[in-house]
Amino acid sequence: MGLAKSFLVGIVAAVAAAGGAEADAWPQRSITFIVPFAAGGGTDAFARPLAQQLDNQLKVRVLIENRAGAGGTAGASAAARATPDGYTFFVGATHHAIAPAIYPNLSYDLERDFIPIAMISRPPHVVVVNPKRVTARTLGELIAAAKANPDGLTYASAGVGTTHHLAAELFKLLTATKIRHVPYRGAGPAMQDLVAGQVDMAFDGLGSSAGQISGGYINALAVAAPSRNPAIPNVPTAAEAGVQGYDVATWYGIWAPRGTPAEIVEKMRAEVGKALDTAYIKETWERNGSDVPKVAGDAFGAFVTSEIARWGKVVREAGVKIEQ
Repeated sequence: MGLAKSFLVGIVAAVAAAGGAEADAWPQRSITFIVPFAAGGGTDAFARPLAQQLDNQLKVRVLIENRAGAGGTAGASAAARATPDGYTFFVGATHHAIAPAIYPNLSYDLERDFIPIAMISRPPHVVVVNPKRVTARTLGELIAAAKANPDGLTYASAGVGTTHHLAAELFKLLTATKIRHVPYRGAGPAMQDLVAGQVDMAFDGLGSSAGQISGGYINALAVAAPSRNPAIPNVPTAAEAGVQGYDVATWYGIWAPRGTPAEIVEKMRAEVGKALDTAYIKETWERNGSDVPKVAGDAFGAFVTSEIARWGKVVREAGVKIEQ
């Protein structure tokens, strides 16, 4: 072997050894979860307890950085540009499988620029109303009111292109109703205005609605799932309430920026799996109306690919456009 080639091989081996040593020592400092929505929304409802549990497991702080804007795509773009050193992860949601059909010029690609770690939760959507603004007490009554006064009712969403938005558009397609969209910069601000009576209703994830429902601030008329949810057992499914085919869940997941060392990706995947098996997370998820999914790695990546296709079809059929 020539001197130059031997020198090059030595450099490569040294770099690989350094990378392996760094992965072995990970984590040595705080980790940041970029959450692409305002504080207080559905993503926070799952990201913060998970971060707390990982604090305990990893013995370092796991910090939440809320970066709201553009239907969750601003935070995703920031996460895609983050240094892939194992100290920044992205906590996204169904919204990010919808975004490619809504935003034609995204600065990132969910499948190309990220490594899937795991799905962390999967709460169903619920149709919720402000009881002071909406007199309907059943889904049938709500549909009748919407048909009697097209665009007279308003619904809040976490932003254009989010699951909340598409869940509403799917509902409108299935029920032949017209309900006016009021987008916000995240599920938290949307819920605040729904509770305050600034809007009539929402098609919200149960993760951010459960506490408001149990507190009596909003009424749940139907759950968009095949079966009733243990967190709100008295609320009928959409099918039971007369709307067939209305099945919507906001799933949440965690990704690493592309280029993150494989050893660190595997360690984080194992730690997330361990966290999801704890009693603390299981009990918290149950209160928020979610099961604990067992979908990680390549299986999670394949699921995301299927969701991109599914929601792209809804976007096309509903004719959803970015609202300028």
